[in-house]
Amino acid sequence: MLRRQRQLYAKLQKLLDVVLFGGALALAHWIRSLPALDPAGDIEGFSGYAWLLTVIVLVTPPALELQGFYSRPLLHSRRQTFWHLVKAAAWITLALITALFIRKAEGARGVLLLFAPLSVVLVFVKEEIIRSWAISRLGRNAVRKRVIFLGRPEDTEAAERKIRFGSSGQFEIAARVNLAETTAARLTEILHETSANAVLVIPRQVMFGQIEQCIQACELEGVEVWLLADFFQTRLSQTSVDELAGHPVLVFRTGPDASWQALVKSAMDFAGAFVLLTILAVPMVLMAVLVRITSPGPVFFRQQRAGLNGNPFTMLKFRTMVTNAEQLRQELEQLNEMSGPVFKLTGDPRVTPLGRRLRRWSMDELPQLINVLRGEMSLVGPRPLPLDEVKRFDDPAHRRRLSVKPGLTCLWQVSGRNEVRDFKEWVRLDLEYIDNWSLWLDVKILLRTIPAVVIGAGAK
Repeated sequence: MLRRQRQLYAKLQKLLDVVLFGGALALAHWIRSLPALDPAGDIEGFSGYAWLLTVIVLVTPPALELQGFYSRPLLHSRRQTFWHLVKAAAWITLALITALFIRKAEGARGVLLLFAPLSVVLVFVKEEIIRSWAISRLGRNAVRKRVIFLGRPEDTEAAERKIRFGSSGQFEIAARVNLAETTAARLTEILHETSANAVLVIPRQVMFGQIEQCIQACELEGVEVWLLADFFQTRLSQTSVDELAGHPVLVFRTGPDASWQALVKSAMDFAGAFVLLTILAVPMVLMAVLVRITSPGPVFFRQQRAGLNGNPFTMLKFRTMVTNAEQLRQELEQLNEMSGPVFKLTGDPRVTPLGRRLRRWSMDELPQLINVLRGEMSLVGPRPLPLDEVKRFDDPAHRRRLSVKPGLTCLWQVSGRNEVRDFKEWVRLDLEYIDNWSLWLDVKILLRTIPAVVIGAGAK
């Protein structure tokens, strides 16, 4: 992963480790205070130990850093991870003993004796959870980047050997493209075919005209460009944006950057989807039963939609139309009220009576919380479009709306979506969201979605 992503990941790890070491101290005190271990009740309350949490906050990150804990590959040796933790826990325990001595505070030795093994166990369990997630299909899809290598064949081969050695399989080479023989139009076709997340440019020969055209093509697509810039040596060390496997790269990005806000957004998506699915489980089961008994056909409507960078995924909805809706659409094309590739029709005859009620309050969209939970969608983001509609985009710039995860709700939906009849205006609102994204903007859109749903400004 890129250096900034590694740094962000390391900061998150440090925060979790501090919490776990602090939790180990509280757990050690609770165990030591159990009547079986302290029948006389001599152990003072945890408030007498709480000040040691400050020592843990200050000492834990550097103690683990000294062991190289935060510079390890994602799938590191379990044995080495364990010994790193044992040595770090020993140093932290020694720091706590020193702090007690300096302050001349009395503390139960049993608490500190329990603290060290408990902290090792808690952090090691966390590491195992991360390892299990990383090797799962969901984790691999979240971590691995699909990258197009763009350069001369001999240069891309050399870069591939170096980067694969230092990246621990976190990159999947989507395609290898000869920079001398390709055009911006052909690169655009390859981007569509591979749903790549990034293009790594390896310009060993000075071909800046072609590179500029390729960067402009990627800008229209909303796809990141990584310019392998080690040919500048140290002259760009002050202004290089990032590094990849020890090599400086310039990243041209039109979408939101990796940041704490992006991490919070991902956590908010997962937590929000989980909580909403838990709360709405019974109503969703009742809706499913009603869909099943009021019209023939499956409960769920499944359709391939364009996700991040156009990567296809199966979007879920409660079925609100008759089963042959896609065939009937051809007969209704001339009634389309939306310009561009998208089909919208007020009073669509394919919609079932129950489907019309579900659509009015957007209840048909609730199964997409499963897509959010699976990491395919976000709570807030441009609405995902069917693959055939994406293929019919008449303006290449429209594909930049695919540079972020699609969402359950978006700026278009809370801006009077029934009044928007021009697809270009829809895209303009999506790009406005992407260009001005912040966590606060997501919160505002979610808050504005509630009254939009309550008043029934649903889909057509």
